[in-house]
Formats: sequence, structure tokens, C-alpha cells
Amino acid sequence: MSKSKSFKSLPLSEGQLNNLASIGYESMTEIQAASLPYSLEGTDLLAQAATGSGKTLAFGLPLVERLEPKRFCIQALVLCPTRELAGQVADELRKLARHPGNIKILSLCGGQPIGPQIGSLEHGAHIIVGTPGRIVDHLRKRTLDLSQVSTLVFDEADRMLDMGFQDDLDRILGQMPKDRQTLLFSATYPENIQALSKEYQRNPKEVRIAAKDPDISTIKHRAYQCDRTQMGQGTLAVLTSVMPESAIIFCNTKESCNQLGQELRSYGLKAGVLHGDMEQRDRDQVLIRFSNGTLRFLIATDVAARGLDIDSVDLVLNASLPGDSAVYTHRCGRTGRAGRKGQAISLVGAKDGFRLEKINTAVGLSLEAKPMPRPQINNVIKLQSNLRTIAISMGRKNKIRPGDIVGALTATKEIKGDQIGNITVQDFNSYVAVPRTLADRAVEILRQRPLKGKPARARKI
Repeated sequence: MSKSKSFKSLPLSEGQLNNLASIGYESMTEIQAASLPYSLEGTDLLAQAATGSGKTLAFGLPLVERLEPKRFCIQALVLCPTRELAGQVADELRKLARHPGNIKILSLCGGQPIGPQIGSLEHGAHIIVGTPGRIVDHLRKRTLDLSQVSTLVFDEADRMLDMGFQDDLDRILGQMPKDRQTLLFSATYPENIQALSKEYQRNPKEVRIAAKDPDISTIKHRAYQCDRTQMGQGTLAVLTSVMPESAIIFCNTKESCNQLGQELRSYGLKAGVLHGDMEQRDRDQVLIRFSNGTLRFLIATDVAARGLDIDSVDLVLNASLPGDSAVYTHRCGRTGRAGRKGQAISLVGAKDGFRLEKINTAVGLSLEAKPMPRPQINNVIKLQSNLRTIAISMGRKNKIRPGDIVGALTATKEIKGDQIGNITVQDFNSYVAVPRTLADRAVEILRQRPLKGKPARARKI
């Protein structure tokens, strides 16, 4: 089959081609060019593709193309290992579904109340994006009907199996028609993936795109001597010396994340903390505040940081040096993206010599841990964000769009459009970044002006 990089080489309608252009998709990535000719024909697909390779469009486009909007039933199911990934996939599918339009997409994930999900299902949907555990919950309650699904997608199937979802997957697939298209995307090809494909796919085409290591040639690497008991002071010294606009600070454990966050706050530095023990709402809000600039620093474990897609990170700080060189490379790949230059700094304890030597050998570096710079306490105030995030109690389910929020905030002419930062609209809540000096007034305006004819609650977070 042709591997042309142009979307025009695919059997797509003019409307969808225009939609893709409006979203900003100009040419196909490797996984898209290799897989779409097969999947658009309705063929089952077993594809190897790394996170960030464009796989959502690779399975989303054939999924949307097969839909029949006038048949108001669940025609497609996308299974994801985590709530964060499911949310990203649902957002991307909504963009693709602008053509043909009138497509309803629901996200069903754990960590969120099941009641509103049941209510949404009663009104019907075309596409479900969800995590296996919550999908099984709905099947047990008989609130979800998968009997008319024509397309099933496993997104990051290897992670789902690693997380112990095999039994849930078996139960879900037992409720679906055997005559369907099944698209299986996995970053790796372990034996359990082959077994899953053999059991649930029919003569799949195989497409493998080798994962590429992040280009760390644009990153300046440094290391400083820092005892593990002095992690907070070391982090303070690095941040106040380098003065990054934004930084991801990696720790090896959840406990270290929490402790470091508390220490930085005691110095007057605000940093978001992200790890697996947090409630979903708290995780969402930390990520939103970091991505819109109201939090300049994010402290995270490697697992929690998976799937983060933020290009403008100036600094990666390894507050805990990883034992695996591949983890080091993956962490550093968070900076120096999209043609920018970045910095990667590691704090190296007395017992970390072997780890540093292992990283130097594997990555091709010659790092030596040098004495830690002195903290520049006078710079702490300069590292505070001048933005504040406002949470609004209405979202996509209330038909809210970013333009509605901009219109409300600028109606009194006290806040200008170019003063409004990033806007994030979720199913039941929305978030907007505004200058800190205007935050109180923004809350008042949003409380006084109805959105879509209904009053909304607004508060600073």
C-alpha cells in the first residue's frame, strides 16, 4: 500500500480533509501513514507506536469514518489504561468528529462519580472512551450496551495488561459482537500482546514503528553534589540560580514528592505535586494549573508524568537520580522540545556514583557532580507566577465553549481579551487563567454574568 504522507492520498471526504486542515494536521506521521490505509478499509490492526507518535488520529480517523450519526447507539469503544489518557483521547476524537458532526462522545472513567455517567448514558452516545474498570462497572449495572459496537480500540494495550486489566478486558469483549473491527495499539510487543491479538483479532495487519529516543542533543546536562537529606535546599538552590519559566522536578517516590512540595512551600515557592495516590480532581487541577502557567513547577513521579504533553518546559530537575538510564533519557526528553533549548540538572548523593556512571555510559555523557550553588533567596519572589486559575462550575455538558468564558470576562471592559490566558473546558467544569491582580474581579464578573443563560459558580484555585 502507498505510504504517502498527504491525507489527500486517503479515501476521505472533502469535508474531513478540510476538518483536518482546520485542526492543523498538514501531513501524516509515520504510524498514521503506515496504518491508515489498512484501518480505513476496515481491516483489524496490530500496531506498535510510542506515546506522542500520533496514534490517536491513527485509530480515531477510521473510527469516526465508520460511524453512522443517524444511528444513535454506541458504535465504537476506546479502552485506555488511565483516566488522563482517556481524557486526552476523548478531546482529540471530538475534534475529528466535527465532520460529519452531530456525534456524541462520552468518557467513562473511574475516580469520578458514576451517577452523572449513568445519566449521560441514558441520553445515548456514539463513542465511549473509558478505562476497563469503569466500563465493567457499567456492564454490571446494565447501564452500558455494547451489542452494536462496530469498532473497538485498545490504546496502550501493553500498559493495560501490565496494570492487571486482563480479566476486565475479557469481560468487556464478551459483551461485544465478534463481527467488528479491532485496532490494537501498543508501545511494546510482549507475549501477552500477541496472545490478546490472537484471541480477539481476525487476520490483523501488523505495523511497527520503532520508538525513537528523545533528542537530548539540544539539552544542557549538569549535576550537582547534594545529600538526599538536603533535597529541598538543593532544589531551591537550582531553581533560584537557573530561574526557569517552568520546570518538572522528578522524584523516585510519592513520599519524596510530598516532602519536597512541603519544603518548597516553606521557602515561599509554590509547586504542584503529582502522583498516583491523589484524587482525580486534584490531579486534573494540578495539570491544568501547570499547563496554563499558574504553577511554574511540577513535582512528579515517573508514572504520574506519563502522557504529559507540554512543550514549554525549560528545565528538568532530577531531585532523585533514577537508577535506569532509559528513565533518565525519558525524563530529559520533557525539555528541549519543539526546537527549543532545555536544561537537565541532577542532584547526586554520596551513594549515587554508580547510577551517574551508568547514565554517562548509556547516554554518552561525561557528567561530574560539582558543588551545589548557593540559594539565591532574593530570587524566590521572582519565581512566583503572575497568573491565577479560576474554576467555573459549568463545562462541556452545559454547552460551554471557551468563547463563552471570554465573552463573559470581557463584557464589562475591565478585562481585555489579550489578558486572558489558557482556557480548559471539561465535561462539568471549566478553568481559565487570568492575571493575579484581576483574579478577584474575574470571579465577581463570572458570578454575576450567566453563561448560556444560567448562573455559574466561580472560585480561585
